[in-house]
Amino acid sequence: MSEKKEERNENVVTLGLVPAPDLAAAVAEEIKMELPGLLSYYVNSGVEWKIEIKVDSLTGATSEPGEILDETKIWKNSYTWDYGVSITDLPLFENRDLVVAEASAKHRVAFLSLPSLGAVPIKSRIEESILQLVNEMYYGSSSSARDQQQKRLQAKRIQTKQKSVVKRGARQLMKERVSEWLSPIYRKTQLENNRQTEVIFIVRSRLTGGLRLLSGMVRANRPWLIFPEFKRVVAIAFATGSYGLVFPTMWRLSGEYDLHRFILLMVTSIMAMVIWIVLAHGLWEKKSTADSPYLAKLYNATTVITLIISVLFYYLLLFSLFLLAVFIFVPASLLADELGAEAFHVANYFALAWVASSVATIVGALGAVLEREEIVRNATYGYRQRRRYEEMKKRKQEQKEEENWS
Repeated sequence: MSEKKEERNENVVTLGLVPAPDLAAAVAEEIKMELPGLLSYYVNSGVEWKIEIKVDSLTGATSEPGEILDETKIWKNSYTWDYGVSITDLPLFENRDLVVAEASAKHRVAFLSLPSLGAVPIKSRIEESILQLVNEMYYGSSSSARDQQQKRLQAKRIQTKQKSVVKRGARQLMKERVSEWLSPIYRKTQLENNRQTEVIFIVRSRLTGGLRLLSGMVRANRPWLIFPEFKRVVAIAFATGSYGLVFPTMWRLSGEYDLHRFILLMVTSIMAMVIWIVLAHGLWEKKSTADSPYLAKLYNATTVITLIISVLFYYLLLFSLFLLAVFIFVPASLLADELGAEAFHVANYFALAWVASSVATIVGALGAVLEREEIVRNATYGYRQRRRYEEMKKRKQEQKEEENWS
């Protein structure tokens, strides 16, 4: 990256954010305008805060905290930032504990692992975490520094316009919510000498921390981006199911099935669609290509859950279309004759649409080769990580060639 040295204004403090591409970059842009006011309130109101954002592929390509911190220092020095905070969408671990964030007052750099924050509310969690990390870098992480910050917070309680965002504690990464009660975030200081940072925030519970991480990773995958790629599959499935509605077999099935059969057929159809998409697009992460067997399992679980959510959206759309179709094209008298007048009820229309949706989904799964494979594969952690790493290597190679020419 080219250096951009600027004359420093002592009254202006610049915070550089280095997010990974995709969700992390989108959230960073979203909070950019709010952060100066929050930093002024929570850290120091005597200076002007300036925010700069530089999206970096390596931030979302490496699962090594040290590499992320080194990259953050490079960005910070190159652009003469006062502080630098990276936001990765990868899971990070320290001795099998889930790492949420780290900060160094000495180097004035920090990083935040987005998926370890959980699924929602992602914007306020990132804001609160960045406020805490900058505060740790600005005033230090010692007990006395934290006590002084606590006193400053208490003194400002009388003017709490930002009360919904600013935390009450000077040692907490963010406000306590239900997820923090279930999987508490612990703060550790005075780390061993070979560490770059003075403070680290971790989740020790493997079970509740794993659930928090999994939900955050699914959120980072943004399942709603895959849903539009089902247009062709919806057309195939709806055409198939509509043809089946002409025959009374499906009518009789909907009248004979009890609730557990409806649910079993729905689950079977959804899983058939998910499995076929995974196989057709090569989305399964092999242990040999991941950094560790545990990460491979984590990536695969995230991919499956992401696809289940996307297919559920597809299924609900299909159900809505079939429900409209049966109400329009299946006369009540014919359906009553087929099922028996004494057994007929308006709920039979919903049952018929439910059966049609499940059968059509199973058939549609066979044609579920989605149109833009890049979008589908980009929803998997392993593929996204490798793509970013290649982008980063290509960028550095181009920079090296430019330097050689100059």
